[in-house]
Amino acid sequence: MPLVNLIVVLIVVGIILWMINNYLPMDGKIKSILNGVVVITVMIWLLRIFGLLDSLSTIHIGK
Repeated sequence: MPLVNLIVVLIVVGIILWMINNYLPMDGKIKSILNGVVVITVMIWLLRIFGLLDSLSTIHIGK
């Protein structure tokens, strides 16, 4: 994925999250959970794009 596309996706996700936080009335706890889920999802997505998460798929726990 080209760097420009990556930056555009991050900006769009940030704007959508900002709009949700500012314009949708929600409890503070729900907003913080939503923000955490979005940040963790974006971080996992970035790790997969840069190939850092692929090495973790070979690790097996248990049988």
